[in-house]
Amino acid sequence: MLPREVLKKINRIRIRTNRLVDAGLGGEYHSVFRGRGMEFSEVREYVPGDDVRSIDWNVTARTGSPHIKKYVEERDLTALLLLDLSASQGFGSRFLAKRDLCAELAALLAFAAVKNNDRVGALLFTDRVERWVPPGKGLKHALSIALDALSHPLEGRGTDLSLAFRVAHSLLKQRSVVFVLSDFLDAGWEKPLKVLRGRHDVVAMPISDPLEAALPTSGLVRLRDAETGLTRVFDASDPGFRKLWGRRGRPFPDPMRTFRDAGIDAIPLATNAPYEHALVRFFKERERRKAMGR
Repeated sequence: MLPREVLKKINRIRIRTNRLVDAGLGGEYHSVFRGRGMEFSEVREYVPGDDVRSIDWNVTARTGSPHIKKYVEERDLTALLLLDLSASQGFGSRFLAKRDLCAELAALLAFAAVKNNDRVGALLFTDRVERWVPPGKGLKHALSIALDALSHPLEGRGTDLSLAFRVAHSLLKQRSVVFVLSDFLDAGWEKPLKVLRGRHDVVAMPISDPLEAALPTSGLVRLRDAETGLTRVFDASDPGFRKLWGRRGRPFPDPMRTFRDAGIDAIPLATNAPYEHALVRFFKERERRKAMGR
């Protein structure tokens, strides 16, 4: 049986994300993520205002009156959530931990997918694959993904984004939308990400916490790496240390630069800011590009 605190969290997530999907984010999701194409539906008589490019000339010639071909969108879309549950995701300085935000976003995306009759799956990972949830449909399936993101027991503590990207690439047999929810505190993942991007529509959702970029102006600070357990003391007034801290303390690549270079859309998110505003901006910008044929 799940602890009461976990049940309270998952109930809050379910209510909040369902409300957001019903309030419009579900429709925004539908409009910007394409299915596999269009399928033929029917032939009907032409009415003023129809696109003349859709006229079926064979039927028009046979019947003596203009007819058009009607198509409907063939959704059959698969969404895959890559959920980084490494130990660094357990950090949270104010309202919630990064893992909690990850779980809430996973629920929102999963509910949006099932509302549009899409399939959604999840790959939970640390420095290993922790759990693979094959794509499926239905509210119960979406809720189970959110629950796994929030409370699935983990064996690893580190982060291996490269592994997650390679596994996702091997498991997905048709073009899909891949959402990557991570703090991207890892190195060497750029090439596997670009390979994944070559076949799929990848959307990066880097998650951060404001305290990760905050330091006192002077004095000694004790820092512990959540993934390795290594603890060290630093002089906060040392310019060299502050410069390294500006790169989050390790020689990781700038994820936003990598996303731009790879042509990957990114939605930066933080634990202290409402994520729905960032999602709406992303959907509107993507819809604008779609209308321009980009």
